[in-house]
Amino acid sequence: MPDPVILFWALIFGSIGLGYFIYGRRQSQPVIRYTGITLMLYPYLVTDVMAVVLVGLALLLLPFVMKRFF
Repeated sequence: MPDPVILFWALIFGSIGLGYFIYGRRQSQPVIRYTGITLMLYPYLVTDVMAVVLVGLALLLLPFVMKRFF
């Protein structure tokens, strides 16, 4: 059975990922759309709590970093 903490973080990042996906689809911005899809799916692959949080935070910041530097 999965750790409840991982399930909590998966719910948080999945919800934010859904928001990113909807926003990216409506604005026709593929980076935000694909980041949203990744935020929704990656908790299924990562089993460590700290890794889930760190990868999630990195993915949350990815569209802003891409927009600023590219």
